Amino acid sequence: MAVQAGTVERILDTAEVLFAQKGFAETSLRAITSKAGVNLAAVNYHFGSKEALIQAVFERFLAPFCTALGAELDRLGEADDTPLTLDQLLMLVSGIALTSQAQNPHRVALFFRLCGLAYTQAQGHLRKYLREHYGAVFKRFLRLLNAAAPDVPPMELFWRVHFGLGATVFAMSGMDSLRAICKSDFGEELSVADVNQRLLPFIVGGIRADNAAS
Repeated sequence: MAVQAGTVERILDTAEVLFAQKGFAETSLRAITSKAGVNLAAVNYHFGSKEALIQAVFERFLAPFCTALGAELDRLGEADDTPLTLDQLLMLVSGIALTSQAQNPHRVALFFRLCGLAYTQAQGHLRKYLREHYGAVFKRFLRLLNAAAPDVPPMELFWRVHFGLGATVFAMSGMDSLRAICKSDFGEELSVADVNQRLLPFIVGGIRADNAAS
């Protein structure tokens, strides 16, 4: 069992890096197996298909994240009947995203790179998989987000959340480069948490902005 578990982890470790570097369509199973040092039969045995492997890569990130988010929403809901503010909600979700990979912060950048690719490359199977497995907790979060921004019409909120997500994907996936540029230009070395603290007010401000479409 330990050998099989090690093989699965090696395949997933390799797949997430290659997918993030080259994209889903451009990364072949043969490239993954060659880099991971396993044969194609091992991938077929453990995952069955490339689509299932892509789903498993996302599951490794999202399973602990969604479990922690659901538990925290339960705790906050039981502790106080007062609706969470927009700042509190976004602080909550960003904090969980960072701490869920605390042992390997570099994987946070990998995950956001993969999220960006999931939007720019057609992955209909992935959207269906995520909706089926994690849709409940995300719907719950979105209901709270709507309650925290009652003056923003639903379609406008949809776009603003996705604009905020785009900024987050860019900032988090390019974290190392952005921090290096900041150090070079301003002489300051910022942590991931420092960058996150600057990103959140930007997203909150964008969601709260006057409705230019009206």
